[in-house]
Amino acid sequence: MSPTFRALSVHNYRLYFVASIVTNTGTWMQRVAQDWLVVSELDAGGAALGIVTGLQFLPFMLVTPFAGVLADRFPKRRLLAITQSLMAVSALVLGVLVISGTVQLWHVYVLALISGLGAAVDAPARQAFVTEMVGTEHLTNAVALNSTTFHGGRVVGPAVAGLLIAAFGTGPVFVINAVTYLAVLLSLYLMRAGELDPSPRVEAGTGLLREGFRYVIGRPDLSAIMLAVFFVGTFGLNFQLTSALMATDVFHKGPTEYGILGSVMAVGSLAGALLAARRTTVRFRLAISAGVTFGVIEVIVGLMPTYLTFMLMLVPLGLAALTFMTAANALMQMSVAPHLRGRVMALYMAIFMGGTPIGAPLIGWIGEVFGARWTLIGGGALTVFGCALSALILLRRTGMRVHTTFRPWPRFELAAAQLADRTQQA
Repeated sequence: MSPTFRALSVHNYRLYFVASIVTNTGTWMQRVAQDWLVVSELDAGGAALGIVTGLQFLPFMLVTPFAGVLADRFPKRRLLAITQSLMAVSALVLGVLVISGTVQLWHVYVLALISGLGAAVDAPARQAFVTEMVGTEHLTNAVALNSTTFHGGRVVGPAVAGLLIAAFGTGPVFVINAVTYLAVLLSLYLMRAGELDPSPRVEAGTGLLREGFRYVIGRPDLSAIMLAVFFVGTFGLNFQLTSALMATDVFHKGPTEYGILGSVMAVGSLAGALLAARRTTVRFRLAISAGVTFGVIEVIVGLMPTYLTFMLMLVPLGLAALTFMTAANALMQMSVAPHLRGRVMALYMAIFMGGTPIGAPLIGWIGEVFGARWTLIGGGALTVFGCALSALILLRRTGMRVHTTFRPWPRFELAAAQLADRTQQA
């Protein structure tokens, strides 16, 4: 089998991979439909769209750290079945409300929050479950392949959603997304339990969340990555908001053209994911340089004069964004003790996704006051600043060179302890 797809040699992961393509396509269809529902059908504007986005990601900031404790304490397979069901129900309810003509903006707010709650609990369990399916041998490859399913769905989903919205409105899109969650539920049911490698389960007790915090704070390498992730996730990765504002306010396009923007960007993201799948090692330098490159390109995208040039620049933007995300994710998972993986990945996802409730309303307000272009220019500039700051802090705290490779956790634990001793002695 090609080294790009080596994790697919694992039966359970093959099931999960195929199901992820289906459900991620539906998820991207819903994201486009939800944005279009708020901006066009409800005529609510950029600030309301920012609030919807913020509510959808608010649970990542408030709930995900506690969800990491659940992921370390309970079977992740069962936890994923519950969260996927919750998100399916919220999508179905929204679809019924739209089709019946009774939907109001507050309905969208509430259902976005409920969907976000399911996703916030789902994320750390899903991240840690990858290791249980494939083990450490294929972990880096599986993380990258997960990104291909996410962005493969992003290639198809927005374009299909744009066509369906133009023909039938947003309601059927939400119903279709609800149905796609059945693919994941079926894959979880069909998995061979004997071939899973469950992480050690943590017994109930106090201080479990604090233990995860202390672990991350004591690891300057992980702290630096999380700082960069915060700036990228909070200010840079607001495309469902920025693309909607650029398509409608700057280029005066309809739902089909808006959907195409997401698909074009996903082409670059998919290419980045396939390149990442071939890597066997990941370096801190790669993550930071990709983050800085992403920020610079985002500023350039905000300056593009026409819809065509804007669309074309989304390809390298997607490639840089995906390179950063896969590198950061792999660095975190490969260097964390197994019994803490759920909690550490929960903190990672809380920072990565939880910053959106701060960034999305702010970016939406900037778009209304200063114009849609400044949502990209400002977000890109803050991304560059955050990535550069994280590299500087790591250099000052540890003396590590930026091209340091993060090792699998047992060896890196010792290296991190030695670095901490040197720092204290200095």
